[in-house]
Amino acid sequence: MSTIDPTVAEAGDAAATTNYGRNISPVLLAAALAWAATAGLIEYWAEIIPQPYGRELAAICLGIAVIAALTALSGTVFGRIASILRYYGPWLIVAAVILAVWEVLTAKTGILPVPFFSSPQSMLEVFFDDWERLGTSVAYSVLLLAKGYFFGALAGFVTGVTIGWSRTASYWVHPLLRLIGPLPATAWLPLAFFIFPTSGSASVFLIALATAFPVTILTWSGIASVNRDYYDIARTLGAKSSFLILKVAIPAALPHVFVGLFMGLGTSFAVLVVAEMLGVKAGLGWYLQWAQGWAAYNNMYAALLVMALMCSTLITALFRIRDWTLSWQKGLVRW
Repeated sequence: MSTIDPTVAEAGDAAATTNYGRNISPVLLAAALAWAATAGLIEYWAEIIPQPYGRELAAICLGIAVIAALTALSGTVFGRIASILRYYGPWLIVAAVILAVWEVLTAKTGILPVPFFSSPQSMLEVFFDDWERLGTSVAYSVLLLAKGYFFGALAGFVTGVTIGWSRTASYWVHPLLRLIGPLPATAWLPLAFFIFPTSGSASVFLIALATAFPVTILTWSGIASVNRDYYDIARTLGAKSSFLILKVAIPAALPHVFVGLFMGLGTSFAVLVVAEMLGVKAGLGWYLQWAQGWAAYNNMYAALLVMALMCSTLITALFRIRDWTLSWQKGLVRW
């Protein structure tokens, strides 16, 4: 029967302990303590004005603390989720501190007066009690933004490729772009609502107009900056004009196109809110106006939070599309 050298066994145990210690994330442990402390603050410090959903908010904070602690102690057992939480560990700490300060300044001490400053509990109350109206508004906004952004991006891309490739088109379109493009899309509100039969179609036009200008300019810049040697080589191999546009010019200009798409997304989102405040029956812009009319500031702040998350999600999705489309750039430029 074989025996194991005690010295070797002790060394193995020490190595395992060391590896386990390396897997523990002190940042996530600190985040777990911060969220647990925030939960205790919400639960045990009395509010100056009793508010609903305080216990639910404390339970949410405690749940985040438990998840952070389990992830910190389990190493890489949870795979990609663990990696994401470890990466955003410092932000988890900052978020807990911000929530605690927000809670103290509003619900606990009233330094920030009601109703102009809402407490975290009142925000949570909106998501629990008014989720149907808020969810409907989000759905309408997403649909309206998708329509306007799609048509604007398509028109801007086609126009940018056209004027970037054709000198004749550039001669005629360039002055119009310089004249009309810098004007804010909201300046066309009276004309849009007069020309289009419905407020919805007018809103789609305004969002498309806000999207089209940056996409056109950046696509045009990308097409115009393509290395001429690429065209010469392709022509030498017998390529026609359609091949040069579809297989040479457009792929080379895609990095510029995506910059234009990112800029167009930001401007279209700003126009979306303004367009929805005028003549529509649902949407986040309409919801903001409704909340302001009834002095429901907690609803207004909740809608602003949803808008921020919505915009961030759309930008993240566009980044993913860009990374997939421009995967050939890896190793050539810094990502």
